[in-house]
Amino acid sequence: MLNGFKKFILKGNVIDMAVGVVVGVAFGNVVTALVKDLITPFIGAFGGAPDFSGIFFTINHSKFMVGDFINSVVSFLTISTTIYFAVVLPTNKLTEKMKSGKKVIPTDKTCPECLSLIPLKAKKCKFCGSAVKK
Repeated sequence: MLNGFKKFILKGNVIDMAVGVVVGVAFGNVVTALVKDLITPFIGAFGGAPDFSGIFFTINHSKFMVGDFINSVVSFLTISTTIYFAVVLPTNKLTEKMKSGKKVIPTDKTCPECLSLIPLKAKKCKFCGSAVKK
């Protein structure tokens, strides 16, 4: 029984998932701090105080604190927008470029003598001075 558990734990998938969760939590903390400490105060600078925790309404002497809910929704929307524009959009563009299959035309070549990168049309290496074939 313990041998099967040991095989399960040491499988690559479980360890990869654990690392992904830890990195995800750390990244979530970074994004939360970015939104809380930089973006929200920036929004507050233009629209007034970004804290809605004091908003409430009363029905039959029961206080409904809707301000914390509004804070959570605003925080969620801000975090989601930040993640979309800072992570998802650039990743999608990079993935599209990689999948498009467009070949990159080289602009440099390697000098056979000193192995430096030189322009493709160069006849002589600018580093070692040796003649280079086209």
